[in-house]
Amino acid sequence: MPWYAWLILILAIGSVVGGLLMLRDTAKKVPLTDEQLKRVHERNAQADAQDARDR
Repeated sequence: MPWYAWLILILAIGSVVGGLLMLRDTAKKVPLTDEQLKRVHERNAQADAQDARDR
């Protein structure tokens, strides 16, 4: 491959990796109240039960 094809390939890979690293750095945890957390756990349990019934 010519040198400029390698350069484009390296730039593309660097762009993808840089974007993923920036996304990881800017991710923030969502604060949930105890009530919201309880509802999330209930919905997860219902979804697990539904999946078990469907199998």
